[in-house]
Amino acid sequence: MHRSTLAVSSGRPTGVGSPLNHPVVLASNFRGEEGAYARTHGTATWEGLEECIGALEGGQATAFASGMAAASAALFALAPKVLVLPTYSYLGVRALVTDLVEQGRIDVRPVDIGDTAAVLDAVDGADVVWVETPTNPTLDVADLDAICAAAASSGAAVVVDSTFATPICARPIEHGATIVIHSGTKFIGGHSDLMIGLAITADAVVHDRLRHARLVNGSVPGALEAFLALRGLRTLPLRMERAEANATALAERLRSHAIVQEVRYPGFAAMLAFVVAGGAEAADAVCRNVRLLVPATSLGGVETTLERRQKYAGDAHVPPGLIRMSVGIEHVDDLWADLSAALDTALDTGCGQRASST
Repeated sequence: MHRSTLAVSSGRPTGVGSPLNHPVVLASNFRGEEGAYARTHGTATWEGLEECIGALEGGQATAFASGMAAASAALFALAPKVLVLPTYSYLGVRALVTDLVEQGRIDVRPVDIGDTAAVLDAVDGADVVWVETPTNPTLDVADLDAICAAAASSGAAVVVDSTFATPICARPIEHGATIVIHSGTKFIGGHSDLMIGLAITADAVVHDRLRHARLVNGSVPGALEAFLALRGLRTLPLRMERAEANATALAERLRSHAIVQEVRYPGFAAMLAFVVAGGAEAADAVCRNVRLLVPATSLGGVETTLERRQKYAGDAHVPPGLIRMSVGIEHVDDLWADLSAALDTALDTGCGQRASST
């Protein structure tokens, strides 16, 4: 079935008299001689979410308390000694890996994930290749086929953070990925009202390791969060269709604005980044002067958010004028009216400057 159909039909209760949707199962303990316990055996709410996202990605899913919990579980399950890691990637994952390096538990080979030749050179002798595509916040795109093929040849596992792409725009397991992770907090939940993480694999042994990681680390999802994530997943294809159309239109309009020096948009999904001439001061002025768009650090909701990323220590290496934008489902003309007015204000007040090239 098409992914838009799977998103609606998968992970539902069956049987005459069953509800159409899994309810919120608020239980830690269950009757029976087997001693079922939620942390160990899960709940129907978790299982519905896992079934649906597993169907969309083409594997078996495990739900976690957050995206970082899913990322941590992937490293726990695979236990790499040598890790290939994108230089431009989510700062939370890089902070986790830095801790592991400082503890002497892992060696890291940093690469530009968009430079396929450099990635392939780094694969030999590595245990795990960590991929973000598109990357956060620079929107670089990885060559999954080439990377997964090289990793398979050298015996390395591949973890793909597909949060930005979502299972609507990419299915990394089909390219050879070992584990796909999502911060379900973002596009999957879609309404900025929950925190949840997901890890999916088609490898039964790795699936068991991920389940074990959740069990022993206690990184289980909340009942309400799982319910809301599954509800959000039902409309993911529709939301992504609208948000992607908006992002495509905004990227084109941004390229023609006098203050915009560079636009980074991979041509799919709902994330884009642009660099304004004038650096941090100009970018801050743009974020300060929007009225409809929301200055906020997270992403993936129905509302459009934006922020200057270099202000965070973990993203100090990105251009100072780079603004990351998560495009929502509002009318594109309203979004552009607000954004272009903020860009004009930054230019008129002298914070920004005309780009040398657009």
